[in-house]
Amino acid sequence: MRHGNKIKKLGRTAEHRDAMLSNMAASLIQHKRIETTIQKAKALRRYIEPIITKAKDNTTHSRRVVFSHLQNKEAIKELFGAVATAVANRPGGYVRIIRTGIRHGDAAEMALIELVDFNPDYNGQGKTGDTDKGKKRRTRRGGTTAKAAATVAAPAAVAAVAEEVEAAEETVNDAVEEAQDATETKDEE
Repeated sequence: MRHGNKIKKLGRTAEHRDAMLSNMAASLIQHKRIETTIQKAKALRRYIEPIITKAKDNTTHSRRVVFSHLQNKEAIKELFGAVATAVANRPGGYVRIIRTGIRHGDAAEMALIELVDFNPDYNGQGKTGDTDKGKKRRTRRGGTTAKAAATVAAPAAVAAVAEEVEAAEETVNDAVEEAQDATETKDEE
């Protein structure tokens, strides 16, 4: 019986499992989103959430502890830089697992695991965490829309442009006639 055994073994030895989770965590931090199996994603979530929590406290000790888990300098820089500032006010739940279906080769359930604060499709925020507070929500009820106003203003704008084109054509025609007259007078002399 597996009473009290919370570790998912994933069919690997302890050393292999630790190395795999370390590499997956570094890839997730660098790329903000990776695709893997459901079981690996769940194991990775349990592995990386405490690491991200440690990164919120930017001290030498926390950097050394996190480096002992990840062993990747680029991932450490990214984690203590952009990721830590993005999750500074979040009390937990830094990653999201999205099921994507099954893999055709072996019918394994696949998932997309991503950092929550770096997906603008789900939370309406970009990488900087800015929200669009100035935008009003568009509704379809009543009132004139910008498109309707543009269709009303369009004929007037087209007419104005047509007048400008006609005026420009007249000046070009006048300049051509003057040039022809000038060449004719030179030919006569």
